[in-house]
Amino acid sequence: MPMRPTGGLKQDWDPIVLHKPKMKAQDLKDPKVVNQALRTGAQVQTVKKFDGGLNKKAATAAVNVRKLDEAAEPAALEKVPVDVRQAIQKARIEKKMSQADLAKKINERTQVVAEYENGKAVPNQLVLGKMEKVLGVKLRGKIHKS
Repeated sequence: MPMRPTGGLKQDWDPIVLHKPKMKAQDLKDPKVVNQALRTGAQVQTVKKFDGGLNKKAATAAVNVRKLDEAAEPAALEKVPVDVRQAIQKARIEKKMSQADLAKKINERTQVVAEYENGKAVPNQLVLGKMEKVLGVKLRGKIHKS
């Protein structure tokens, strides 16, 4: 059986103090951390920046960019011409298809076909090509009326 030392018991260990690591600046800006600090009653420092939220310098740049865009590009995009719209409708009706049927066959949404027939869509050559194959009508290039 082991023997215990006689006399007073002593502790040979040094005390160890554990500290939480300091929070990083990025963590202090996190809204969750700020709200938690407000709930616990900790001090929260707020600093109002000069011209904060006004974004005055960027506004002048945006005006210049807009002017440049207007000068380089036309204001309105080209829409589907009337003769193409009528050709799509006529060919679809002759084949006894609904807009939904045509949309399924060309793998597009029904809304796309409706926009082409209403003239609201910007012409896409891929979509027009699919419609040409399904309907058997020429929609791109010059259309000769007979």
